[in-house]
Amino acid sequence: MFIVPIRMLIQVNSLTLIRESRPGPLDVAISHSILGAVATGALGPTLRLHVPGAVVAFGRSDRVTPGYGSALRAARAHGFSVVERLAGGRAAVFHERTIAFSLAVPDPEPTAGIRTRFAMISNLMADAFSSLGVDARIGEIEGEYCPGEWSVNAAGRTKVMGVGQRLVRGAAHVGGVVVVDDGARIRDVLIPVYRALAIDWDPRTAGSLADHSPGITTKLVSQSIEAQFAQRFDIVEGHLTRELLEEADALLPDHLPEVA
Repeated sequence: MFIVPIRMLIQVNSLTLIRESRPGPLDVAISHSILGAVATGALGPTLRLHVPGAVVAFGRSDRVTPGYGSALRAARAHGFSVVERLAGGRAAVFHERTIAFSLAVPDPEPTAGIRTRFAMISNLMADAFSSLGVDARIGEIEGEYCPGEWSVNAAGRTKVMGVGQRLVRGAAHVGGVVVVDDGARIRDVLIPVYRALAIDWDPRTAGSLADHSPGITTKLVSQSIEAQFAQRFDIVEGHLTRELLEEADALLPDHLPEVA
């Protein structure tokens, strides 16, 4: 693994780190709110790292699939809230033994930096996982859920991190999920959800970091990820302001599925 010189590549020297979260779909709306504030210059580059609740996040491609309604009902039947995600990709799962991450950075030409941002996040996460004894590798494995070139897997067998991007005028959002433990819970909900969406995948690809390095916890993984960011950026502690939360409330309807 190597440290990408991202200070030069994305012209960011410092990051505000926010660890706070809110239940269910509001969490996605908060990331949307932060992205908008970064795009207008009201907020500087911002990273969120937090442990979410149980949520299945659906992508734009899912919404136009005939089985979308059935997929929503399957997720709810397994005890998950449902949300329409900010970044691209297919249905992904968050629960209490995962870590949600969201990085919003200003960029006057966000399209040009897509691959740079993907490479930065994937290398950073792989370095964080490797420091905890996991054989972390970048790249899609055959049959993985929500497949992506910049996924991080463990030993070429199970996907442990997925990432996507959302671009707006003046800024970019890079966000995703790290599966720390309880990969079985992801398999249990994605089997009926992906069946409803008619997506072919191999449930054996859904795993966790703890499968490969026993004893790993969300606290340890969060600390390792933060340490990797601290090697690349100056970190400033931050919090969710009243303005961000009010804007998130206004944006919440954009992330609530319209199909019953």
